[in-house]
Amino acid sequence: MSLADVIAHDSPETLPLLRHSSLDAVLAYQQGRMITVRDFLKDVAHVAASLPNRSHVLNACTDRYHFAVGLASAILRRQISLLPPSHNPEMVRQMREIHPQVYCLSDQPPVAVDLPMWLYSARGEDGLPAEVAEPQIPAIYSAQVIACVFTSGSTGRPTEHVKCWGSLVRNVLAEARRLGVSARSGHCLVGTVPPQHMYGLESTVLLAWQSGAAMVAERPFYPADISATLSALPSPKVLVTTPFHLRTWLAESAEVPAVELIVSATASLSTQLALEAETRCGGHLLEVYGSTETGQLATRRSARSAEWLSFEGLNLVERDGQTWVSGGHVEAPLALSDVLALCEPVVAGDLSATRFILHGRSADMVNIAGKRTSLGYLNLQLNAIPGVIDGAFLWPEVDAAGSQGSVKRLAALVVAPELDPPRLLAALRQRIDPAFMPRPLHFVAALPRNATGKLPQAAIVELAQSLEVSALTTFLPLHIAPDHPAFAGHFPGHPIVPGVVLLDEALQALAGAEGLAPSALQVGVAKFLVPVRPGEALALNFRSTAPGRYAIEVRVGEGAARVAATATITFHALTDEGGA
Repeated sequence: MSLADVIAHDSPETLPLLRHSSLDAVLAYQQGRMITVRDFLKDVAHVAASLPNRSHVLNACTDRYHFAVGLASAILRRQISLLPPSHNPEMVRQMREIHPQVYCLSDQPPVAVDLPMWLYSARGEDGLPAEVAEPQIPAIYSAQVIACVFTSGSTGRPTEHVKCWGSLVRNVLAEARRLGVSARSGHCLVGTVPPQHMYGLESTVLLAWQSGAAMVAERPFYPADISATLSALPSPKVLVTTPFHLRTWLAESAEVPAVELIVSATASLSTQLALEAETRCGGHLLEVYGSTETGQLATRRSARSAEWLSFEGLNLVERDGQTWVSGGHVEAPLALSDVLALCEPVVAGDLSATRFILHGRSADMVNIAGKRTSLGYLNLQLNAIPGVIDGAFLWPEVDAAGSQGSVKRLAALVVAPELDPPRLLAALRQRIDPAFMPRPLHFVAALPRNATGKLPQAAIVELAQSLEVSALTTFLPLHIAPDHPAFAGHFPGHPIVPGVVLLDEALQALAGAEGLAPSALQVGVAKFLVPVRPGEALALNFRSTAPGRYAIEVRVGEGAARVAATATITFHALTDEGGA
């Protein structure tokens, strides 16, 4: 079958492995070397012939080109590639338990994976003939299962999601149309994300295969490496990345190379960051929405609109309080785990698309005192504060006091070495409702993000739990005007803030932060430790010790270094109802 015949042979039964215009088209760049479709297919034939007779493979190749060759080789051998969220010992043990015949393919031995190991070998490196017959592009059965991806299961056992070739191809073709990537456009795809995860697989490997674009073998991570990799490539260029990688790259790079298209996924992207990326790189930024279960579903140009536009042919409907998706690459109707507000559909020719607003994942929705938001929105606001390098909110599994009936409190972890708690919280209060202010707020050196920039729930909870209980505090800035009338008689010539004024200011701030009535707050034991002079910087440090009870400190000086006063506070409206 000729190349043209294969490409034209888009029957329901088979779809081509590649859609490049010729065997001489560039499929990949590896350390500056151009690799053609012909060379890729020869490498695939060579590696496929060397693979063991097993049913499943864990492709751990770090070089994206080697991964792609291994993936295609496994497809030809009818082996299913397993794509777990991590390669830690427990996850590998579970993979082996689910699929006992799994082995590991690696290009960087030794690999700390407890599986039978198979070494990736290039042509001519293993004693086998380096030359193979003139290749042809294979046609793959649409129904063939080529990958299994996993999400965390509620029982601790990962949930498996089967991916068939036909569904993946239809999804990636829709993505290519939306991004404007084709064989004629000649785009080069650079990814900061690994190909072992669904986003990286779709947008750096399968997108190249099915659009005629060229993938880049390297996975630059550090900002200087990203800039160097992009600068060495011909235009037009696509940077496939995440909000975390993008923010770090822009923040640590005085100058960045021109990039015609930036693609972002895995977490919500702020309008501010999208605008900065477009301004500095000179191209467009498109954000991709989807999930492991559904694949990619929609895009938006984040610098210009909050609305998402679904891929053509997908059908989004509201049913039983959930949004369901069907059509297109989605083989059976699926309920989304996110809260969407559907808008009017957009009709183009024979295909329609749906506009919608994404409010966040159902599991991430937060409801405090009748007010509702999502962790995604709060994370966006936290990370938009100048000086914040990284940060995330947590919705604890237990309430603040660990007892029935008490109010759950949001916590937050933040990487912001140039900010102190009062300044950070003051900035955050300008962006979010007081009900959602984090209590506690932890300053940490780094967050435990994985290779795709995501924060695994177990890892961030473990980090939060490892922090000192004494650090579970919230700081709020206090302000007492230097010309406060109390200074006139307290004391002439040597004014200090009266204790009652200090406590009143602290109670007002506490009431505002916690959504309480100041008149319902009662001071228990109070101690005044150092005098406070007019104009000195003040901050309130407080934590909830039980439902309706707080321990407070008023701190004074640069960086809130000294404790000026301490007190215990009781909120009567809670104790009268709940008997604290």
